[in-house]
Amino acid sequence: MHEGTAATPTADRLISAAEQLFATHGIDGISLREINRAAGARNGSALQYHFRDRDGLLRAVMVKHGREVEARRHAMLDAYEADGQANVRALAGALVRPLASKLDDPDGGPHYLRILADLMNRPRPVINPADRDDPRSSIYRWRTLVGSLLEDDATRLHRRFTAIRFATVELGRRAQGAPHTDDRLFTAHLVDLVAGVLTAPLSDETRRLAASRPRGAGSSA
Repeated sequence: MHEGTAATPTADRLISAAEQLFATHGIDGISLREINRAAGARNGSALQYHFRDRDGLLRAVMVKHGREVEARRHAMLDAYEADGQANVRALAGALVRPLASKLDDPDGGPHYLRILADLMNRPRPVINPADRDDPRSSIYRWRTLVGSLLEDDATRLHRRFTAIRFATVELGRRAQGAPHTDDRLFTAHLVDLVAGVLTAPLSDETRRLAASRPRGAGSSA
């Protein structure tokens, strides 16, 4: 919703319709008119009134679910820091488990995961700069804690971003068949795999190629 617009039943219906249609047809594969129609909005300009455009509606979907994910991840990172022990698997869990909780969220959680996977699996992944650069965000905090455990070359080679994208895409794939009777095994295994991505040793070949790459080439994730 654009600034100054309060939540309304119509806005909530538009978000719910967008979740389902974006997840099923892709963010760019559905028209705003079709979302209006699916939401049962009588006014043809209801979507533009509440969200202005497609990007505004997508942001509303992300905010709806992102707040809970943020709170869960911050709580896990609080516990990690209180423990005081370097533990890559615990950090992998802090990345995966808050998102995995959306697999059994009946209020659009699986749709959210599929949309997130769509955004992250594009040739130029769509990343909210606030998530990456804002010290208040849980992903910024996660990246900082993980970065202290990685070799410089692994950081330069975007190891953290690779782990984030892998986890997101796998959760989006799992969400296509949601709901499931039990996601615990899937989630535990995904945490294992993300920990493996983060800690995979660099080969001599990779080190040599990384050393030949100009220091200013690209940015660490």
